Amino acid sequence: MGGRLIVFEGVEGCGKTSQMQLCADWLHSLGLDVVVTREPGGTELGVHLRRLLLEKKEDQPVAEVTELLLYAADRAQHVSQELLPNLAAGKYVLCDRYVDSTIAYQGYGRGLDMNLIHQLNQIATGGLISDLTIWLDVDVEVGFARKRGDAMD
Repeated sequence: MGGRLIVFEGVEGCGKTSQMQLCADWLHSLGLDVVVTREPGGTELGVHLRRLLLEKKEDQPVAEVTELLLYAADRAQHVSQELLPNLAAGKYVLCDRYVDSTIAYQGYGRGLDMNLIHQLNQIATGGLISDLTIWLDVDVEVGFARKRGDAMD
């Protein structure tokens, strides 16, 4: 049996990390090989790209298209180095974010051209799609409060 790619998507603070860990524990209990990873930052190169993307300086903004290309670069490296080899080895790969995040944040959020985003996602993934995407939803205020460490559950 081949591996499976299961993606967890949702706004900040919705519980992706917690739910991924619970899922990983459950799959391990069934005797399955599981890899937990994330985008951006699932590879050594991705860690550096993640820092560039998430630790932005207000006085040195990253252009929107540059941001899109950095996410695509991270994804291409991630697919090549982590996702495809682990899937080929028959592992279940649980991934925090994937192509839907780019569509949401850079497409709908930044208003970038959806055709460009779809083309870049196709190039970066080589056509690899998830076997299952789990969407977690929480009120935005609750998510931000969780990220700040406030109790709003």
